[in-house]
Amino acid sequence: MREFRFTVTKEDEGLGVKKLIRRHFDFSSRLFAKLKAQERITLNGEVLRGWMVPKEGDVVIARLPDEKSGFEPEDIPVIPVYEDQDILVIDKPPGYTVHPTKGHPCHTMANGIMKYMLETGQDFKIRFANRLDMDTSGLLVIAKNSHAQDEIIRQMDAGSFVKKYKALVFGELIEDDFVIDKPIGQSDPTKVGREVMTDGTGKDSVTVVHVAERFRGYTLVELELKTGRTHQIRVHLSHIGHPIVGDPLYGGESPLLPRQALHAYYLNFSHPAEDRELELTSEIPEDIQNAIAAIKEE
Repeated sequence: MREFRFTVTKEDEGLGVKKLIRRHFDFSSRLFAKLKAQERITLNGEVLRGWMVPKEGDVVIARLPDEKSGFEPEDIPVIPVYEDQDILVIDKPPGYTVHPTKGHPCHTMANGIMKYMLETGQDFKIRFANRLDMDTSGLLVIAKNSHAQDEIIRQMDAGSFVKKYKALVFGELIEDDFVIDKPIGQSDPTKVGREVMTDGTGKDSVTVVHVAERFRGYTLVELELKTGRTHQIRVHLSHIGHPIVGDPLYGGESPLLPRQALHAYYLNFSHPAEDRELELTSEIPEDIQNAIAAIKEE
């Protein structure tokens, strides 16, 4: 059970219960209401009531409810990059959807995490804080409680949650640094693919592009997402005539790779429950490295 606590200070005296909790815990209104209704906030061991007047030295404790996920455990690779009582960050391999869908009801990362929990003696509700396409590899964040999820979403909405990717694309990009600012939408809801929309129906989508290395006929690029649209990087790069190698959906089919050469390699964000910054990285996986090596040998 995740527990938050603080000791009331002289400066806290006179504050109402709600303001006092918000000052120290920064809970969302939804979570605060839930904890209050379930009587999970205590003052010196007694359930905290609105009429109580906390004094200096009193101890306030908020206990988040125990929650579980019901996915079937499966033997799917779960590679932890960072973990504590609030979040789990893993290095997702390609070939797996993040969670069960109608088209992929099992064999997902959620199933693998259920098995990981059994092996490590943990039990929490799986909340994916970011998403990666099935054939995209790299850093995937799982919030272990609703407060961690709320805080990460807040950072994403504020633009302070930094996500960077590496991709191998067709063609040699001329500019070293540029921004693709093109709205993305779905002209046919029966199809999986997205596209740049010029009719005003697309959602604002911004991708920052930096050339990391050029090869003969190919470029390795680093990309930072300023928005988080479905297939954003894949759509934007295809739109400018440089589809990702191994991405047949957007014009990048290649014998070099059976999946798109896209890897989420960098995250930078504030810890959702502690006053510190997290900076996490992941190496380019072997299949993309082998594709680059093959290009260099041509």
